Amino acid sequence: MVIAIIAILAAILFPVFAQAREKARQTACLSNLRQIGMAFMMYEQDYDERLPDRRDLKLSLPGGYKPWTTWPTSDPRAGWAAIVMAPYIKDDNVWTCPSIANSPLGESIQVQQYIAPPPNAPATYYWLWRFDRPDNPIPLDDLWGKTDDQAVADLQAAQNPQAGYPHSPSDVELCVDPYFPNTIKKLPASIRGRSAHFGGRNRVFLDSHVKFFKDYRTH
Repeated sequence: MVIAIIAILAAILFPVFAQAREKARQTACLSNLRQIGMAFMMYEQDYDERLPDRRDLKLSLPGGYKPWTTWPTSDPRAGWAAIVMAPYIKDDNVWTCPSIANSPLGESIQVQQYIAPPPNAPATYYWLWRFDRPDNPIPLDDLWGKTDDQAVADLQAAQNPQAGYPHSPSDVELCVDPYFPNTIKKLPASIRGRSAHFGGRNRVFLDSHVKFFKDYRTH
């Protein structure tokens, strides 16, 4: 009888504990992203109010640019940013969402990026969609080297439905948890429909505020 009661209690409490643990990880992830947002703001203060332009790093980091053939069609990985923001972010762990560590999502080639030759180099696990292509000239919907005002104006002109129509820096997504929509059928089953957090992802915006975004394409 006692064993049966314990089993029932465990069955009831385990999901509660799992939810609490994931909530703590999501909160830690938000803290990471807020630090990343603040680092970008400090960088701009030091460099004439302009965002970084390190398209060279986008091409030269281990593995090169976009070393995969499936989605996404560009390379939003954050390795270049970890290098550039090193004077402002001293802890390499800030570039890792706790919910991604040691998961199939984190091990995906589209997510993990080393900032120097592995295996001992730090790796990043976030995405920066608006710094995802090394094109020259810089696309309207990429932010390399732009001021905040120019970034907003160019995104408005780009009319990119994924980027939206921003009215101010507070509408411009800067950094985000990786996610793989279930609508992309060519993705491996191990990551298709996956996101770092249940049903969506954390985001930080150009003004450094953070917010959770629900996405029906993920679970």
